[in-house]
Amino acid sequence: MKLYIKYDGIMACRVILQEQLEKHNVKHQLLDLGEIEIDEEITEEHFAELQESLNRYGIYILNNQKSQLIQRIKDAIVEMVYERDKLPSTTISHYLSEKLNFSYGYIANIFSEYTFTSIENFIIIQKIERAKKLIVEEELTLTEISYKLNYSSVAHLSSQFKKVTGLTPSMFKRIIDKRRLLVNQVE
Repeated sequence: MKLYIKYDGIMACRVILQEQLEKHNVKHQLLDLGEIEIDEEITEEHFAELQESLNRYGIYILNNQKSQLIQRIKDAIVEMVYERDKLPSTTISHYLSEKLNFSYGYIANIFSEYTFTSIENFIIIQKIERAKKLIVEEELTLTEISYKLNYSSVAHLSSQFKKVTGLTPSMFKRIIDKRRLLVNQVE
């Protein structure tokens, strides 16, 4: 028997963090995506146990400042693309520099130096992943999706979608619809 599931990765991560921190009796507050405030000092041994527990779920505690900044940049972009009803109307550079309290030039240089891609490219990939999710789960029109993701037009969304996936959004939707039809026929 096969089960098909839908899940929210961000929510799943928050639940795992909450459960593991409580299991290890760590008084804490979950802050923004990827940030936890520990309310009291914990021993190195206790910290190592917590770190080991989290690593089992693919959750890693970042110790170096540049790694932390890179993760904060990624988290801010993911939050911007996935958790907002509509992307901010300000420039993304302004949004990120305000959110992270660094100049955009510094943020962009650090990001590309450590990830070997630009922030702009990372944003495009995240937006296309969100577009795919909206096509599959929400069954929104391309006009609604392009509006939600702040594209200037459906043509611009379609062009980026094809560059990233090799398919037009319409072709992608047809493939998904065919898969659904096949799954329904099998059941």
